[in-house]
Amino acid sequence: MYYSCLFVPLHSEIEFTNKRKMKKRIIVSLLAGMALLPSVAQVSTTLSPYSQYGLGVLSDQSVGFNRGMGGVAYGLRSGKYINMQNPASYAAIDSLSMIFDAGVTGQMSNYKEGGKSLNTKTGNFDYAVAGFRLFPRVGLALGVVPFSNIGYSYKHTSTIGASTEGAKTTATQTYNGDGGFSQLFVGAGWQVTKNLSLGFNFSYFWGNYSKDIQMNTNETSANVETMTYEASISSYKLDFGAQWQQPLNDNNLLTIGATVGLGHKLSGDADLTVMNLSTSSSAGDGTELSINEPFSLPLTIGVGASLIRKRSLTVAADYTLQKWGSLDYPVFNNAKGTYTLQGGYLLDRHKVAAGLDWQPKPLGRKFYQLVHYRLGVSYATPYYKIGTQDGPGELTVSGGFGIPLYNSWNNRSTLNISAQWVRNTGCDLIKENMFRINIGLTFNERWFAKWKVD
Repeated sequence: MYYSCLFVPLHSEIEFTNKRKMKKRIIVSLLAGMALLPSVAQVSTTLSPYSQYGLGVLSDQSVGFNRGMGGVAYGLRSGKYINMQNPASYAAIDSLSMIFDAGVTGQMSNYKEGGKSLNTKTGNFDYAVAGFRLFPRVGLALGVVPFSNIGYSYKHTSTIGASTEGAKTTATQTYNGDGGFSQLFVGAGWQVTKNLSLGFNFSYFWGNYSKDIQMNTNETSANVETMTYEASISSYKLDFGAQWQQPLNDNNLLTIGATVGLGHKLSGDADLTVMNLSTSSSAGDGTELSINEPFSLPLTIGVGASLIRKRSLTVAADYTLQKWGSLDYPVFNNAKGTYTLQGGYLLDRHKVAAGLDWQPKPLGRKFYQLVHYRLGVSYATPYYKIGTQDGPGELTVSGGFGIPLYNSWNNRSTLNISAQWVRNTGCDLIKENMFRINIGLTFNERWFAKWKVD
């Protein structure tokens, strides 16, 4: 056995050189893709009217491997994928692996209220993460993931009285909004002892939104009032994680995980412009109001566990608490003409999730034995109020497959396909049903192996 390329036959040397060049091209492509992702991540992927409240519709931040498992993550740990929801898991990445995971989502939504129904379709690039072993016992990960999305457009018309001629007077309110928040993160996980791992994620947190409300009536002499809310955020986000892995016997492996996300104020501004314009002339007047550091991230605590049996069946469960209820929110008081931070508009958010992954025979030779079959369910309480009423709860049921990909030089990559049914509903609120298809591709390659040639 030789370890020098001096003894490699010519055709082997050419093959080795071509693979090195190809890997360099892939690395350059991945870095270029990462550079473009911040602009892509700003595109809204929702048309939900509920996204106008708080910071929008929150993302569960799951990726290809666990999206079909109800989003469980805190107790999951493997060197075959990147689990950014618990950075302690990065320590499981082995020294030979370079992992890259990217995904897209397509969504069909149905909204029902008062006997009326509306169907919509959306789709967008979702996330991209990468990871590798940085030092012995230390893994590194980085990527871009969404935090929340804002996107809606609808009208509401009501009768407010009658004119002097006896005709009905109606008022129409038009609501439009677009934007969202994302995080570009880098993190590390350290294998402290045989059983214990610790990790952290440091994120650049940014985003913006624009929300318009236009109010007018069908009377020719009435004024049109337009309220434009705008905000731009640029700050940081810091999360810590821990995992304890304990073999119970030869067939069962237990992993317990916990995470803490620090709460703090976000740097940025929230602006409000109120414009009154007469429909009978071009005359109008406006008021501009602004709040510095209008939003905050909540203290977030997550705990979870997973049990792996015979390296074939994984069962996991999570609980997450986000302390939104103690945070203030920018509110406009029309009677006083003030735009200030006020409490009582946000709620603590609780989420429970459970999921399983079954691979019939990890060392089998038949295709169906190597596929991962996944199921999951989760429920989250609302984190905002609509008027004086709590917002809708969110129930999610999911399922999916992890399909192994094989070729002449890679046998560890996976195509992850999952489907999610999401239902948002509450008393006397719009009923929202969403069906999502998620497609994620996990490249897991041996990039750092030494070559041995006979």
